[in-house]
Amino acid sequence: MKLLDKVRTPQNKFPAKKQIFITAIIFLLGIGLGTFSKYLDHQQAYLPSFLMIIDTSIDLHNFLGRFSPWIFIAVCISVYSQSAVKAAADVFIFFVGMVSSYYLYSNFIAGFFPKSYAMIWIAFTVLSPFLAYLCWYAKGNGWIACIISACIIGTLFNTAFSYGFFYFAVHHWLEVIVLLLMIVILRRKSKEMFVMLGIGIVFAVVINILFPFLNA
Repeated sequence: MKLLDKVRTPQNKFPAKKQIFITAIIFLLGIGLGTFSKYLDHQQAYLPSFLMIIDTSIDLHNFLGRFSPWIFIAVCISVYSQSAVKAAADVFIFFVGMVSSYYLYSNFIAGFFPKSYAMIWIAFTVLSPFLAYLCWYAKGNGWIACIISACIIGTLFNTAFSYGFFYFAVHHWLEVIVLLLMIVILRRKSKEMFVMLGIGIVFAVVINILFPFLNA
């Protein structure tokens, strides 16, 4: 698309063999994180002492069971890819590895398969390359990049906070950290930064009104 080509231009930083190697590493990362996440959830009461301390201190297994850490990882893979197409491929392969390893562990080791929850993640995996393709342009220039960045920030804002007319609460302090890190990664020039944050908050509120169950 000519319009998007003006936002950000693909860069050929690495040769094809290295790109394949990076994709393979991303796939293995997905498998590792998916397996680790389910292991924490399944073996919560029987974790090794050092993991037990970490999990008890920061509630890691519940944090990894939410969307925000996976959105953060996916956006990082996207914006640091050399092209939008590469971003789409790598994010898709990451979620294939993560989701498949998580539910294979759940079915064959934990002994149960939460079908309805699995379908949500499968649908998210199918959509992930299209979202990653767009997210790649968030590190570009102009108003399109600013709006895409704002939508990402707004999404993570809703994962970090629960709010309404008379209340405002933090879901999990780790999700607030994820939001702040995402703002740093997507930072822009001062004026554009304020615009991005403003649009992001408006986007978050609109989504919260239209789809309140997403902020449950």
